Amino acid sequence: MSATIAAPVDWVEAVGNLHLPMKADRRLQELMDRNNDDLLDPLERDELEALVELSEQLSLVRGEALQILGKRP
Repeated sequence: MSATIAAPVDWVEAVGNLHLPMKADRRLQELMDRNNDDLLDPLERDELEALVELSEQLSLVRGEALQILGKRP
């Protein structure tokens, strides 16, 4: 089911500006680098998967908000 609701433009813009916090982004990059070198332990691999999933979800939500605003990512 698809529904349309009204939302304040500033709220949609705020959603379009969502991103990982700097500390989480740095950790994601660190884990990706260690993964490329095949140095991750199982807990780090789980952490990497969770951060990648979160980053992907944020990107999708941001993309939808920017599309609503008629902006490019």
